[in-house]
Amino acid sequence: MHVFNTIQAPAVCLGDDIDTDLIIAGRYLRTKDAQIWADHIFEDLDTTLHARLNGCIIVAGKNFGCGSSREQAAVSIQLAGVQAIVARSFSRIFFRNALNLAIPLFEVPDITCHDGDTITCSLETGKVTVQDESKNTMTYQAQPLSERMLEIISMGGLLPYIEKRMSFKAL
Repeated sequence: MHVFNTIQAPAVCLGDDIDTDLIIAGRYLRTKDAQIWADHIFEDLDTTLHARLNGCIIVAGKNFGCGSSREQAAVSIQLAGVQAIVARSFSRIFFRNALNLAIPLFEVPDITCHDGDTITCSLETGKVTVQDESKNTMTYQAQPLSERMLEIISMGGLLPYIEKRMSFKAL
Protein backbone atom coordinates (compact mmCIF):
# COMPACT_ATOMS: atom_id res chain seq x y z
CA MET A 1 0.00 0.00 0.00
CA HIS A 2 1.23 3.48 -0.83
CA VAL A 3 1.37 6.11 1.87
CA PHE A 4 -0.67 9.21 1.13
CA ASN A 5 -0.92 12.47 2.94
CA THR A 6 -4.17 13.54 4.46
CA ILE A 7 -6.08 16.24 2.61
CA GLN A 8 -7.85 18.87 4.72
CA ALA A 9 -9.79 21.79 3.31
CA PRO A 10 -13.07 23.68 3.54
CA ALA A 11 -16.08 22.14 1.83
CA VAL A 12 -17.86 23.62 -1.14
CA CYS A 13 -21.15 21.71 -1.25
CA LEU A 14 -23.09 20.96 -4.40
CA GLY A 15 -26.25 19.00 -5.05
CA ASP A 16 -27.20 15.92 -7.03
CA ASP A 17 -26.73 15.34 -10.75
CA ILE A 18 -24.05 17.96 -11.36
CA ASP A 19 -23.39 17.25 -15.02
CA THR A 20 -20.37 18.08 -17.12
CA ASP A 21 -22.28 20.94 -18.80
CA LEU A 22 -22.67 22.57 -15.37
CA ILE A 23 -19.01 21.99 -14.57
CA ILE A 24 -17.83 23.62 -17.81
CA ALA A 25 -20.34 24.94 -20.32
CA GLY A 26 -19.95 23.82 -23.90
CA ARG A 27 -19.56 27.39 -25.14
CA TYR A 28 -16.07 27.50 -23.57
CA LEU A 29 -14.87 24.35 -25.27
CA ARG A 30 -14.10 26.14 -28.53
CA THR A 31 -10.77 27.10 -26.99
CA LYS A 32 -7.97 24.73 -26.06
CA ASP A 33 -6.87 27.18 -23.33
CA ALA A 34 -7.63 25.09 -20.25
CA GLN A 35 -7.24 28.09 -17.95
CA ILE A 36 -10.32 29.61 -19.55
CA TRP A 37 -12.22 26.45 -18.59
CA ALA A 38 -11.07 26.86 -14.97
CA ASP A 39 -12.01 30.55 -15.00
CA HIS A 40 -15.58 29.72 -16.06
CA ILE A 41 -16.08 26.55 -14.01
CA PHE A 42 -19.63 26.10 -12.66
CA GLU A 43 -20.58 29.46 -14.21
CA ASP A 44 -24.08 28.29 -15.19
CA LEU A 45 -24.67 26.95 -11.67
CA ASP A 46 -23.33 29.91 -9.68
CA THR A 47 -21.21 32.74 -11.11
CA THR A 48 -19.38 33.21 -7.79
CA LEU A 49 -18.53 29.56 -7.23
CA HIS A 50 -15.19 29.49 -9.04
CA ALA A 51 -13.77 32.06 -6.60
CA ARG A 52 -14.28 29.61 -3.70
CA LEU A 53 -12.80 26.50 -5.33
CA ASN A 54 -9.06 27.06 -4.98
CA GLY A 55 -7.91 24.89 -2.09
CA CYS A 56 -11.36 23.43 -1.36
CA ILE A 57 -12.83 19.95 -1.34
CA ILE A 58 -16.00 19.63 -3.37
CA VAL A 59 -18.71 17.66 -1.54
CA ALA A 60 -21.54 16.67 -3.86
CA GLY A 61 -24.63 14.55 -4.01
CA LYS A 62 -25.30 11.59 -6.21
CA ASN A 63 -24.25 11.17 -9.85
CA PHE A 64 -21.52 13.85 -9.86
CA GLY A 65 -20.08 14.36 -13.35
CA CYS A 66 -22.97 12.84 -15.28
CA GLY A 67 -23.71 13.87 -18.84
CA SER A 68 -21.21 13.92 -21.66
CA SER A 69 -17.83 12.28 -21.40
CA ARG A 70 -15.97 15.57 -21.75
CA GLU A 71 -12.56 15.32 -20.16
CA GLN A 72 -12.47 19.11 -19.88
CA ALA A 73 -14.75 18.91 -16.83
CA ALA A 74 -12.09 17.09 -14.81
CA VAL A 75 -9.32 19.30 -16.22
CA SER A 76 -11.18 22.46 -15.21
CA ILE A 77 -11.70 21.13 -11.66
CA GLN A 78 -8.01 20.34 -11.37
CA LEU A 79 -6.92 23.75 -12.70
CA ALA A 80 -9.40 25.54 -10.42
CA GLY A 81 -7.39 24.21 -7.46
CA VAL A 82 -9.87 21.70 -6.05
CA GLN A 83 -7.99 19.37 -3.67
CA ALA A 84 -10.40 16.42 -3.79
CA ILE A 85 -14.00 15.48 -4.54
CA VAL A 86 -16.30 13.66 -2.14
CA ALA A 87 -19.64 12.60 -3.58
CA ARG A 88 -22.49 10.23 -2.78
CA SER A 89 -21.79 8.71 -6.22
CA PHE A 90 -19.92 9.55 -9.42
CA SER A 91 -20.66 9.10 -13.07
CA ARG A 92 -18.31 6.31 -14.15
CA ILE A 93 -16.82 8.23 -17.10
CA PHE A 94 -16.16 11.31 -14.98
CA PHE A 95 -14.69 9.09 -12.25
CA ARG A 96 -12.12 7.67 -14.70
CA ASN A 97 -11.35 11.07 -16.23
CA ALA A 98 -10.70 12.56 -12.78
CA LEU A 99 -8.70 9.56 -11.63
CA ASN A 100 -6.57 9.77 -14.79
CA LEU A 101 -5.65 13.31 -13.70
CA ALA A 102 -4.88 12.14 -10.13
CA ILE A 103 -7.79 14.03 -8.57
CA PRO A 104 -8.48 12.27 -5.25
CA LEU A 105 -12.03 10.88 -5.24
CA PHE A 106 -14.07 9.62 -2.30
CA GLU A 107 -17.42 7.94 -2.86
CA VAL A 108 -19.43 8.22 0.37
CA PRO A 109 -23.11 7.34 -0.16
CA ASP A 110 -24.32 8.76 3.18
CA ILE A 111 -22.25 11.93 3.61
CA THR A 112 -23.83 15.04 5.12
CA CYS A 113 -22.02 18.35 4.91
CA HIS A 114 -22.48 22.13 4.69
CA ASP A 115 -20.48 24.83 2.92
CA GLY A 116 -17.45 25.79 4.95
CA ASP A 117 -17.30 22.61 7.05
CA THR A 118 -13.76 21.30 7.39
CA ILE A 119 -13.29 18.08 5.46
CA THR A 120 -10.40 15.71 6.13
CA CYS A 121 -9.81 12.86 3.68
CA SER A 122 -7.30 10.02 3.69
CA LEU A 123 -6.70 8.00 0.54
CA GLU A 124 -4.75 5.51 2.62
CA THR A 125 -7.67 4.64 4.92
CA GLY A 126 -10.63 5.95 2.89
CA LYS A 127 -11.84 7.87 5.95
CA VAL A 128 -13.64 11.17 5.38
CA THR A 129 -14.28 13.37 8.40
CA VAL A 130 -16.62 16.34 8.43
CA GLN A 131 -16.20 18.95 11.17
CA ASP A 132 -18.84 21.68 11.40
CA GLU A 133 -18.39 25.19 12.80
CA SER A 134 -19.32 23.95 16.29
CA LYS A 135 -16.46 21.40 16.10
CA ASN A 136 -18.88 18.46 15.91
CA THR A 137 -17.35 15.70 13.81
CA MET A 138 -18.73 12.84 11.79
CA THR A 139 -16.51 10.21 10.15
CA TYR A 140 -17.49 8.24 7.06
CA GLN A 141 -15.89 5.37 5.20
CA ALA A 142 -15.46 5.91 1.46
CA GLN A 143 -15.81 3.10 -1.04
CA PRO A 144 -12.28 1.67 -1.40
CA LEU A 145 -10.16 2.45 -4.43
CA SER A 146 -8.18 -0.37 -5.98
CA GLU A 147 -4.44 -0.63 -5.43
CA ARG A 148 -3.93 0.33 -9.10
CA MET A 149 -6.14 3.43 -8.74
CA LEU A 150 -4.18 4.50 -5.67
CA GLU A 151 -0.95 3.97 -7.59
CA ILE A 152 -2.20 6.12 -10.48
CA ILE A 153 -3.08 8.92 -8.05
CA SER A 154 0.24 8.62 -6.18
CA MET A 155 2.17 8.88 -9.47
CA GLY A 156 0.35 12.03 -10.56
CA GLY A 157 -2.05 10.53 -13.06
CA LEU A 158 -2.43 7.93 -15.74
CA LEU A 159 0.25 9.26 -18.11
CA PRO A 160 3.06 9.24 -15.51
CA TYR A 161 1.84 5.81 -14.39
CA ILE A 162 2.03 4.42 -17.94
CA GLU A 163 5.41 6.06 -18.58
CA LYS A 164 6.85 4.44 -15.46
CA ARG A 165 5.36 1.05 -16.30
CA MET A 166 6.70 1.20 -19.85
CA SER A 167 10.19 2.21 -18.70
CA PHE A 168 10.29 -0.85 -16.43
CA LYS A 169 9.32 -3.12 -19.33
CA ALA A 170 12.01 -1.56 -21.56
CA LEU A 171 14.74 -2.54 -19.10
